[in-house]
Amino acid sequence: MFDYTVETLKSVEEAVKSLEENLKEKQFGVLWQFNVKETLESKGLDYEKPFMILEVCNPKEAQKVLTANQKVGYMLPCKMVVYEDDQDGKTKIGMPKPTELINLVGDDSINDIARDIENRLIEAIEQSK
Repeated sequence: MFDYTVETLKSVEEAVKSLEENLKEKQFGVLWQFNVKETLESKGLDYEKPFMILEVCNPKEAQKVLTANQKVGYMLPCKMVVYEDDQDGKTKIGMPKPTELINLVGDDSINDIARDIENRLIEAIEQSK
């Protein structure tokens, strides 16, 4: 699977708040929150379910991977999503796995960095459930 996704009993808003706090503990900051539902509705398009995209970054890790291979910049910052699932109405928290994305670059020298980042982001997701 290219993603890591969990289910929570929290609302989308509660899950985003919790995720932001847990990311901060892991030295990741939220650079931007994109409220998909609000944006689409402001353009006159219907979208019923809450859907948030967060762009997160750890500057030290970004500097490390960009120094090793600038093509990693295509994948930065890391994306995380919090949304109400269409199929079951439950709140999901997820992300594309950094290890899967790094495989696309074809540079084994940064696999360990990607794995470390992925593990810390997974911890933040798990603590946010």
